[in-house]
Amino acid sequence: KILLNQIETKSKAEDKLPTWFVCKKIIYPSKISLEQTSSEITAKYKSKLLAGDTILDASGGFGVDDYYFSQKFNRVYHCEMNEELSSIVSHNFKMLKVNNCDCYVGNSSELLEKINQKLDWIYIDPSRRNESKGKVFMLNDCSPNVPELLDFYLKYSKNLLIKTAPILDISAGLSELHCVKEIHVVAVNNEVKELLWIIEKDFIGQPSIIAVNLNEKNDSDFSFKLDSSLSSTFSLPQTYLYEPNAAIMKSGGFNEVSLQFNLKKLHIHSHLYTSSELVSFSGRVFEIQEIMNYSKNNMKLKLENQKSNITVRNFPDSVEKIRKKWRIKDGGELYSFFTTDLQNNKIVLLCKKIKP
Repeated sequence: KILLNQIETKSKAEDKLPTWFVCKKIIYPSKISLEQTSSEITAKYKSKLLAGDTILDASGGFGVDDYYFSQKFNRVYHCEMNEELSSIVSHNFKMLKVNNCDCYVGNSSELLEKINQKLDWIYIDPSRRNESKGKVFMLNDCSPNVPELLDFYLKYSKNLLIKTAPILDISAGLSELHCVKEIHVVAVNNEVKELLWIIEKDFIGQPSIIAVNLNEKNDSDFSFKLDSSLSSTFSLPQTYLYEPNAAIMKSGGFNEVSLQFNLKKLHIHSHLYTSSELVSFSGRVFEIQEIMNYSKNNMKLKLENQKSNITVRNFPDSVEKIRKKWRIKDGGELYSFFTTDLQNNKIVLLCKKIKP
């Protein structure tokens, strides 16, 4: 059973943790521990945000983040409740030639009281599952309970980095935390993987939100300050159509997209944008070939029994329902956007992709 677990978990690590995969004598944890650990690409991103002399990882896990923290800090404290996992991480750090990370078994709060020193940073990745293994939606339901312990952590460090699952609503997180200076929405290949909350003691003001999409070709980011007074400009569809990447969509900065890229929004709830001139954009870009009202005649004429990539934005029917109703096959070079325009008309935009 132990050998089978090593074989299976190592195979899963090939893409997620290539440094571990190629290193000899690495021991892998349980499947769930490997699933919950950061990937190397997101761990590298986190390490770029921090620097200093000391950092404590309050929920160390498999230690991927700490491996990269060790390249930016003189001393890293890896704290893990699971004794077996802590032992595995300690062994692996020796294989990876990490010499400035101390592994501790136990509760991070007790360790902080024990070492009783000021740290430059504390990093916390709360467990995202409750006792019934269901999904957790509030930080108060996670372990450790960060909102409850926040002031305690700030006694030992002025700077906290908290990692949460992308399922957490940003407004809900802001309601539970204070002194939030930055929120990083981190996507990999257009799939949001984690939210990062940077907390600075005594910080007052609106947090900055940074939406970043990491990939092998190039990283793109989009940042803004939370400001409810901003508003988009609107237009009927023009020559080009823009769909923000997943990180921007999660960030909720829809008005900022319109302002920063000088684009017109199709509808307040559609989150699609248009322009007459082509602009550089963080997301998918299309040239609109045809605009048609959503009607039986138009669908029969243009899309029924055809092949098309379908996207639904602010539209009553799902992709599956549209495909089944009009017998539209997936794929091909045609991209069809089912949406609502600023006059509340249900429309279909037939497009050609310009940028992935």
